[in-house]
Amino acid sequence: MLRRVQSVTRRTNGGSRLLLGLLATVGLLAAGLAESGVASASKPKPTATPTFAAACGTKPVTLQGYFESGFPDVTDLTAAFTKQYPTATWNVREDPFATITQDASLTLGGPNPPDLMRLPTIGGLVADHVLKNLTGYYDEYHWNTFPASQLAQLRTSTSGVGVGSGPLYAMGLNYSLTGVFYNKALAAKIGMKSAPTTLAQLDALLAKAKAAGITPIEQFNGGATGGLLFPLQQLMADYGSAAHVNNWVFDKPGATINTAANLKATEHLQQWIKDGYFNPDANAVLYPEMMSNFEAGQALLIFDGDWESGNFDTNMAGKVGFFLMPPLKAGGPQAAMSAPLTYGIAANAAHASCAAFFLNWVATNPTARKINVTAGGSNPGGPASLSIPKVKPGSTTSLTLAAGGIAAKDNGDMGFIANANGSIYAEAWTPEVQKLFAGQETPQGVLSTVQAAYVADGS
Repeated sequence: MLRRVQSVTRRTNGGSRLLLGLLATVGLLAAGLAESGVASASKPKPTATPTFAAACGTKPVTLQGYFESGFPDVTDLTAAFTKQYPTATWNVREDPFATITQDASLTLGGPNPPDLMRLPTIGGLVADHVLKNLTGYYDEYHWNTFPASQLAQLRTSTSGVGVGSGPLYAMGLNYSLTGVFYNKALAAKIGMKSAPTTLAQLDALLAKAKAAGITPIEQFNGGATGGLLFPLQQLMADYGSAAHVNNWVFDKPGATINTAANLKATEHLQQWIKDGYFNPDANAVLYPEMMSNFEAGQALLIFDGDWESGNFDTNMAGKVGFFLMPPLKAGGPQAAMSAPLTYGIAANAAHASCAAFFLNWVATNPTARKINVTAGGSNPGGPASLSIPKVKPGSTTSLTLAAGGIAAKDNGDMGFIANANGSIYAEAWTPEVQKLFAGQETPQGVLSTVQAAYVADGS
């Protein structure tokens, strides 16, 4: 039953913003983009984008939304939209991301589907014919002015196989990346005066924290959300490359997660576990508890995403720093998992055109873009000609936005390894890293099991 949102809690159980897309600026997508960039080239381009009245009508309209609970930016965006366009109101249902993932196809294909919905991976939804092809809106709203790589992760074939080429089936409300947040006060206690520039330096800082009685890393790894994938993927990029990770996520021919480089990365993670660098109860800790513990000053750092930047600037102003995972060698490329906050329109949505207008408004309207930066802590995306709204110098948000530029320059944007197919996160990655943490699995066993699941799924 749909309910009207009055307020939302701050977050849910899982770092789930990374599960739904791959903000890849890497060159490996270029070939697919040429095919997918203008899917309806035979149609003449409109001279102007649709107006609100043309898209939403002149009578009152109530848009049905199905959103992830716990993140205020989407709620703020819908409220700002209604403020600007009072005839458009929202009837919103919210659920944790795990529930959305489980029920997505049934919800989108049901008798009263949402006009706009937070999405898990799009392939299965496209295969089930419950997700609207957005190619027509791509033409109408001139989304060809967006960086092609920004939309690539939201494209797939009409059969739902493969990522990076084919029609556009979703849009990102903003674009996030992950890295390392650290408590400045605890960092000062161990003599950390600046961010580490190599993995060896990071290892040394973790050892200093442990020796000082400080938990080096607070990480969630409980339930159906394996939070250890955050540091693991960063280690994979260090020992291998962002391109190799993306080859696997994008299902490139011959790609495998079971490589010598990834084995070294998984062994490094295992060594952190053996050295006691993680909170000992990580397998029982969900995302909200991780955040509460970190905010209470119980750990030096967390591996997390920039969606928390606005929260830290509000509740821990000046107390939290951020850096990208340092490379193996000083001066080496730096990588980050990057992802859109993915939303789509039901194939049979009653107000599809109005929902598409909202998606374009979010990407182009100055107020909406500011909300995405201040409340979401993330890059608002949108046309390449639009600048990112300014934030307070030295704020946590300023650090994460700057880090995004570094990763892009180094071709280090990665899709999340949990996105390789619709089931691999819950059914393979999560139980495997939980077993690794518990000492019940080997690094080689993790990679072999996950690769077998990847192949069995048809990837």
